[in-house]
Amino acid sequence: MIDNQPSHKKSHQDVRIETAKANSYYPHIFEPLDLGFTTLKNRMVMGSMHTGLEDRFYNYSKLAEYFAERAKGGVAMMITGGISPNREGWLLPAGGTMSSKLDVKNHKKVTDAVHKHDSKIIMQILHSGRYGYHPFAVSSSAIKSPISPFKPRQMSKDNIKRTIEDFANCAKLAKQSGYDGVEIMGSEGYLLNQFLSAHVNHRTDEYGGDLQGRMKFPLAVVRAVRQAVGEDFIITFRLSMLDLVNDGNVMDEVITIAQALEEAGVTIINTGIGPTIVTSVPRAGFVDYTAEVKKHVNIPVMASNRINMPETAEQVLADGQGDLIQMARPFLADAHWVNKAEKGQSHLINTCIACNQACLDHTFENKRSTCLVNPQACFETELVYQ
Repeated sequence: MIDNQPSHKKSHQDVRIETAKANSYYPHIFEPLDLGFTTLKNRMVMGSMHTGLEDRFYNYSKLAEYFAERAKGGVAMMITGGISPNREGWLLPAGGTMSSKLDVKNHKKVTDAVHKHDSKIIMQILHSGRYGYHPFAVSSSAIKSPISPFKPRQMSKDNIKRTIEDFANCAKLAKQSGYDGVEIMGSEGYLLNQFLSAHVNHRTDEYGGDLQGRMKFPLAVVRAVRQAVGEDFIITFRLSMLDLVNDGNVMDEVITIAQALEEAGVTIINTGIGPTIVTSVPRAGFVDYTAEVKKHVNIPVMASNRINMPETAEQVLADGQGDLIQMARPFLADAHWVNKAEKGQSHLINTCIACNQACLDHTFENKRSTCLVNPQACFETELVYQ
């Protein structure tokens, strides 16, 4: 007799999700997150870090291996270092850019390598604005940055419209490259933050003035990106929740921006805080700001900033202060952080000490990043342990 009943054999994905849900060490970390059109297998996200590998096409095989190692280590989703949508948005001269179909091939190496290990990766679109270390720099207003010798040009209305189109084109190319989504960088003083914050935005036209005017350009970018990529594609927006500068946005304004971003089509709001990455910053010292924003939106919010151990991450999630945990440097220090946490082996994690001496310092010196406690980071193809 032939049994025509449907098979109830569980897929590898079903088994993995059930195992994660049953994790007795850190149950909140290993609870999958359903985004409607896709699912993140756990709540750990590797945040964007500029490694130096993004800037040269011949380094993309190395970049692919770097991300693949973290995918093997169990991270649910990774965010690339900042990729510019156009020349004006470069961080450094001839920096990593996604503006042509010629760029797709190299990025495909990265996405293919990550997807082999059941992880997701999204590309951060970063326009440096007045932080750009080159003569093409632009900003909301012609106010020089303290970290660049080049004074930016104030963007004209035509320039703003072209830049919106460039963001949309960049996102479309990212999708063609196999990325699961994009992150729009709107925090830590980069271009979109330069429009959102009255600290830099001194414009008197419709793109300046009150918050509604200052939001106009960033929201137009989000809408254009959503239209370019369709509905079933992750868009995160890294929102500055605390500018830590004079005339920065206060919490009521941050909440208004977050609600407008949700309406414009953002999938997840990511937390950006000003320059707060030194060792002296308390663990999870700024999650209260994320928690406050979370109360006022209906989309997931990522908590971040000086979270580097599973116990801290689990507590933040258990307390409802965020839906996801974003860590960056801790994944430089230990690519297998997530797998160790899943096995209850937090004592074996190679802990980030927030020294900044081989990651951030190298970035400012235009050198490849690595890690003082893990010299293999960003050198996965060259420093091979036997």
